[in-house]
This record gives sequence, C-alpha cells and structure tokens, in this order.
Amino acid sequence: MIPIRSARDTVLVVDDSSETVAMLADVLEDAGLTVLAALEGDQALAAIGKVTPDIILMDAVMPGMDGFETTRRLKRLIAAAHVPVIFMTGLTDTAHIVMGFEAGGVDYVAKPIIPDELIARIRTHLANARLAHRAYEALDASGRYHLATDHSGRILWCTPRANALMCAMLPDFRTRNFILPDMVRSWLQQCNNADLANNAPISVPCYGLAQLLFSYDGEIGHHEILLRVSNYVACKEERVLQDKLSLTLREAEVLIWTARGKSNRDIGEILKMSPRTVNKHLEQIYPKLGVENRTAAAAIAMRAMGT
Repeated sequence: MIPIRSARDTVLVVDDSSETVAMLADVLEDAGLTVLAALEGDQALAAIGKVTPDIILMDAVMPGMDGFETTRRLKRLIAAAHVPVIFMTGLTDTAHIVMGFEAGGVDYVAKPIIPDELIARIRTHLANARLAHRAYEALDASGRYHLATDHSGRILWCTPRANALMCAMLPDFRTRNFILPDMVRSWLQQCNNADLANNAPISVPCYGLAQLLFSYDGEIGHHEILLRVSNYVACKEERVLQDKLSLTLREAEVLIWTARGKSNRDIGEILKMSPRTVNKHLEQIYPKLGVENRTAAAAIAMRAMGT
C-alpha cells in the first residue's frame, strides 16, 4: 500500500472488538498512519480530551453507548467538531446509513472491511479535511471572525479568532457544547436565509456597554449558514433605547438619528445602509412604540433618553 503522506496522520479506531482493532491497526500502520484505539464510546470521548485525531473510524454497533451516540457527543466537542468520522458497520440498510450521516458521519464502510477500499476512503476524507482546515486558517490569517452554524444554532466550525472572541465575551460559551447564545438561536430559527440577509445583525449584551454582533454572511452548504461575529461597544444612548423600548441595536441607531432630525438618506449614509433599509427599520420601530410616524417616534426617543 502507498503511504497517504509523509507526515503521519492520526486515526482513532473505536470498536469493541480487540481483534478488529488489531487488524485495523496493522492495515493503517502499513499505510503510514498513526493509530489510537478505543474499545468503547466513553474511551473515545476521553481520548479526544487528550489528542485530536485527523480522522475517526467508528463501529456503529457497540454495547452501552453505540457509535451513533458516541459520534453525536464527539461532534459537540470543539476539539472534534471538524474531525471526519467514517462508520464501520454490518448494518447496510438505508435507515442505519441515514442514522450515521445524521449523527455527523461523512462516510461508511461495510464489514467485513476491505483494506484497500478503507484506505482509499480515508485518503479522500483526509484530503477534504485538510482543504477545509486551510480555508479556516486563511480566514483567520486575514483577520476574519467567522463561524458556520445550522439553523438550530449548533456551530459547525469557526475560525480561531471567532472562537477566542466568543470565549472572552461569553463566559459560559465553553460550557454550552458549542451552541450559540439563545438570542442568536431564536434569530436563526425564526428567519429563513432571505430574512437573515435583509435583517440587521443580532446583538448579544455581554458586560457594561459591550455587545457581540452576529451578522449573516451567506449560505455555504446545505443548511450551513456563515456568520460574522464582532465586538461592539454601544454608546449609552443606544443601550438606553434598546433597554427601555425593546429595540434591536440597529433599530436604536436608526431611531437616535431620526430623533436628531436626519432624513432617511442622511441616516443611510451615516449607518452605511440604503434609505429603503432605513425605512424598513422605521416600519418595524413604529409598532413597537405604538406610533404611526417618525415625529411621534422621535418624541418617544427623546423622552427615553431624558433630553
């Protein structure tokens, strides 16, 4: 067999059969790979806490925690979210294959294992994973704070800068199993992608006047949404209007400039948006304030700010 690459990749083999593990270890090591082994799901989870493998071979049927549940739990760990999982199974009916993909697997091989087929599949998924990793590194090196999520708010991947920012600004982020804050999850679940593209960023209060802004940047795969996260320090007036009038950050900004007598065109130039978008925000603000025009809205804003 031809080694996959000169720098040895690491494969975590998870199988309750020590004989199967030994056979796979021989095959994989002959292919130039480093092998780690776990005989049950809990051992696999513990191993990820110490070493992040490049790829995982997962037995689907194991006593106790099966391979499907083990994979679901692995995918909730930051260290393993990006690691491709190939299921090994004698269960070849469609329902079990679908279960494997839904749990987070990228592929499956049927038992008994055919070594050449297994190595070919590993080679393909390692190459794809390396390309994806280089893309994340390029985004991070360019100073980008990006993450990908599904509509439920589960983070699929994020650049190191985005991860560091969320960990610094959201103290409980690490304990949420790679799940976005509740405000952002509700925003994602209530909107389709067209709504997300047209709506203002969602802001999450952190401490003092500091907030995290989550902005929609597009769809990059099936049910994979690209978001940009940034640190924003709101001025006191914006926070006052947000809190007292139950407005979003962008609505508060629009209302402040409306109260200062600016036209939609002027506000658009100040906030870098079109006059039509400014008008759309005003249309959302009026019902929240119980008014029908900008004059009445401006009066409420002035009272709220104590001016």
